[in-house]
Amino acid sequence: MILRDAVKNLNYKLLYGNPDVEISDVTYDSRKVKPGSLFVCIDGTVNDGHKYIQNAINSGAAAILVQKDVENMQGATFLKTENTRYALASISDIFFKSPSKKMNITGVTGTKGKTTVTYMLKNIYKRAGIETGLVGTIQNMIGNQAQYAERTTPEAYDLQLLFAKMLDNGIDTCIMEVSSQGIYLDRVACIEYEIGVFTNLSRDHIGPGEHADMEDYASQKAKLFKRCKKGLFNIDNEYAGYMMKNASCEKYTYGIEKENMEIKPDFLAKNIVKTAKGVSFTMESKFGEELIETCIPGKFSVYNALAAAGAALLSGKISMKAVKEGIAEAKVPGRAEPVKVNGDYSVIIDYAHNPDSFINILTAVKDYAKGRVVFLFGCGGDKRRPRELMGETAGKYADFSIITSDNPRTEDPLSIMLDLEKGIKKTDGKYILIVDRREAIRYALEHAQPGDVIILAGKGHETYQIFKDKTIHFDEREVVAEILEEMK
Repeated sequence: MILRDAVKNLNYKLLYGNPDVEISDVTYDSRKVKPGSLFVCIDGTVNDGHKYIQNAINSGAAAILVQKDVENMQGATFLKTENTRYALASISDIFFKSPSKKMNITGVTGTKGKTTVTYMLKNIYKRAGIETGLVGTIQNMIGNQAQYAERTTPEAYDLQLLFAKMLDNGIDTCIMEVSSQGIYLDRVACIEYEIGVFTNLSRDHIGPGEHADMEDYASQKAKLFKRCKKGLFNIDNEYAGYMMKNASCEKYTYGIEKENMEIKPDFLAKNIVKTAKGVSFTMESKFGEELIETCIPGKFSVYNALAAAGAALLSGKISMKAVKEGIAEAKVPGRAEPVKVNGDYSVIIDYAHNPDSFINILTAVKDYAKGRVVFLFGCGGDKRRPRELMGETAGKYADFSIITSDNPRTEDPLSIMLDLEKGIKKTDGKYILIVDRREAIRYALEHAQPGDVIILAGKGHETYQIFKDKTIHFDEREVVAEILEEMK
């Protein structure tokens, strides 16, 4: 591709060289530069691509795109634009021949529920005989081919490459999680969505390197609904009005039946029945009344199922039969995931890692637990999460808490735990502190009582634990099995 064609949708200035040079590839990582590459310098929170220009030239880069002033502009063509993050999205879209414009893409955004809704949707499409792609927190998928997901929303180049590979494999439908960072950092710029889904918004991802405040957080989420044709909003969330007010798409809503409802949502859940095996409810919409069942317990599963059902039906391509079957069979790794044990108690793994998600999983389990609800949790290091409130929430809702390590990263694990302890001390909740997470799980299993439900919270689908000086393999499914074997 000719460089001039790749940057045709950008405002740029030619600093040095020939804009008609041929480029063979696009990259934002200097280590991946090949002869003929266009190297886009991204100024990130950790690394600044402008520092690696000479490395890129040494590797054969044909062109360099910058947003800062640079010296020694030789050895390649240099262009300058105001925002290289947006530029990367625009160039990648052109380089891969605008794949999103040839696809039916559903984007799901919100603080919680994104992963579950996308998995439910993928399962619904599967029941309808439509192969899909999936982009999200746990993994990226091209049909049944799974790829490791480094982040919820990939960088723009990687995302456009994924779309292109989906099309190459005959897949023109994709369901993706859209993070606020993905929107803010222009990773999803130049993508056209058929449907956007808003699940909820709560206080998370606020702090250095993320969002300054809730207003900033909400404003980034709302941008999705200027880029889709139809928007589906959880009307029971306090930020739904803000999202809808700032949306330019067709607007639809979902929610749970309440007394004296001022506005009846387009997809309404009523007659909710919660059990240990999941939830069921009647969904009322313009498509009729149908009984919806899911094997994931908890009230939050009603909202996730409504979102998935609504998005599928609004696409105009999915039958109610496929919706019912797809939701009934959907299981999500690390989301209220049961673990096999040989005893009269149960263990579930859940990704809950903030106060709201603590409440969701704890109240869901309390609805069916015959014994105690034992809650094992920690807090990731280097993250601005409300640790005291996390501890206080556990103390209020769990019968017994085990405070332990999560991913401490560069912080001292015990220091994090003591922050959590400050919150639980405000309650009458019983608890113990065990720094080593494996030993904490061992304690939970060895002290399990008949009817107990043990919740291992925070890690979910993750199979590792991050420390200051190392990252270790840590799959809680394996850990539980190993400890149970040792206990025989």
